[in-house]
Amino acid sequence: MSTSTPNGTANMNGSFVYAMTLEELQAQGIATRTLGSHTVALVLNEEQVYAVDNRCPHMGFPLDRGSVRNGILTCHWHHARFDLKTGGAFDLWADDTPAFPVEVRDGEIWVDVATQEERVAHARKRLDVGLERGLSLVIGKSAILMEERHLTRELIQTGVEFGCQYREAGWGQGLTILGCMANLLPDLDPEDRSRALFHGLAAVASETSGSPYRYRVHALPDEVDNLDLLMAWFREFIEVRDFEGAERCLTSAIRGGADHVFLMDMMASAALDHRYIDIGHPMDFTNKAFQLLDKIGWDKAELVLSSLVRGYAMATRMEERHAWRHPIDLIVLLQETFAALEEALAEGEANRISWQGDPNLVSTILTAEPEPMLAYLLNALRQGLPPAELAVHVCFAAVMRIAQFHTSNEIADWDTALHTFTFSNAVLQAYKRAPTVNILRGVFDAAMSVYLDRFLNIPAARIPSGKNGKVEPTDSLQELGSLLDHQYQVNQAGALVAHYVTEHKDVSPLRSSLGHNLLREDRDFHTIQCIEATFALHDELRGGYQTQEWLNPDVALIAAARYLAAHAPTMRSQGQTYSIALRLHRGENIFEG
Repeated sequence: MSTSTPNGTANMNGSFVYAMTLEELQAQGIATRTLGSHTVALVLNEEQVYAVDNRCPHMGFPLDRGSVRNGILTCHWHHARFDLKTGGAFDLWADDTPAFPVEVRDGEIWVDVATQEERVAHARKRLDVGLERGLSLVIGKSAILMEERHLTRELIQTGVEFGCQYREAGWGQGLTILGCMANLLPDLDPEDRSRALFHGLAAVASETSGSPYRYRVHALPDEVDNLDLLMAWFREFIEVRDFEGAERCLTSAIRGGADHVFLMDMMASAALDHRYIDIGHPMDFTNKAFQLLDKIGWDKAELVLSSLVRGYAMATRMEERHAWRHPIDLIVLLQETFAALEEALAEGEANRISWQGDPNLVSTILTAEPEPMLAYLLNALRQGLPPAELAVHVCFAAVMRIAQFHTSNEIADWDTALHTFTFSNAVLQAYKRAPTVNILRGVFDAAMSVYLDRFLNIPAARIPSGKNGKVEPTDSLQELGSLLDHQYQVNQAGALVAHYVTEHKDVSPLRSSLGHNLLREDRDFHTIQCIEATFALHDELRGGYQTQEWLNPDVALIAAARYLAAHAPTMRSQGQTYSIALRLHRGENIFEG
């Protein structure tokens, strides 16, 4: 026979601890006791004693304030229902609550609070449920715990695999947002990293919601060792919009040992066989897919890369749009330029050592008419301009359209400039990975898109110098957040960033602040794209273009701030969901607030 002991005192023979007498529970029906680190709800139902964690796993409401009927405990805040015996939730948005073994010994109730499922294993399972059912709060809880345990790669991989499997149309904005967030992680403060992953994972869940499963096309029955032939077939099938045949070629190339360089050439070449398809999105999607594979492992290449193929085949081609055909037929001019590319590159190779840079290159891209501009770019290649450097100049011209976007334009026109810039950045990254003539064509496509966007800089907004700013350097990052609490503080935000970079050599805090302020807002695909791409260009320019003063890396951050300010503030409902998840993780009593 057991003897009475104070609440929470351990039994000498095991991990059970004394809770209360059966008589006390019979008098109350539901009671709570603190046993070790747990507050346990003890419930008497049909002569059986049950013990569950008293904290509702949904939003932390005390379950002892709920009611019991027919073996089901109902929380009285959001009416989540739990099986008393197992703790299992009948409402999957609520999560299961821990249930503890109970023994009644000579009129005393003893509870084993040591028996619990390991938290990380549970978070993994709940992440799957959150993705399957689009439960943002559930995703947030899992992301916080797993990121805290340094399981970043696993979080990203889970999201990528889910997004590639459960969307029939394949790769889309959700996976691209996840890729952007993964790239932004090094710039973010530690407390913002789980928030970024939450945004990315929730975007994947939202985009896959209601979509049929994607059935993949398998590789050819026997290994094809002629990768060049597979590439030729792939491009031919994309040309005639046969995405299934193209997917089989791609999967066969992966099975045949194609590395990431060959695969980028294969896929980007097909995407660039037509001009600026789907306003540049397929190239950006491709770039993000390759970057995510670098992070999660190339053993996932078949699953991930095959999800892109339908987008290439079914994309709108700018040959089919009048802006690229009239009044100047840009398609014809580009084809003529492409025919001269290899010769220009061969001539430029001999002149590479004498190349000193061209301060007029960016202004030519921004202001010249198409035919003389294309001739100028070709001539620069002949004179020794490295092709990758040409891609950087075009990307810089594209970000200048955003940095000089005038607020007299319609707000929707920001996206026009954004599409050109993110396409330019994607082509730059693709060319760095696979420097081929086929991919270099995209640089000239981007230059033509920069030309078509010229109306967005008429008039051109002045890029602030920062020398006459009124914001104190020590307060400027806090002031940035205050500016973004008000609508359309575009020029003010640009001036603040210009002032900051003038006063500080280390811009890491500024980048962290821009990232933090991005994550405060509800998910907007284009704004996320913009911040990620401007950071990538900023890194590129700081990495090897310091001698070329006309390529000022600060312009990229000014453009980022202006675009963000144009799209803030939002309702910030997603931030509210994440904050709830974070407060629950910390053990706060949300219902008391």
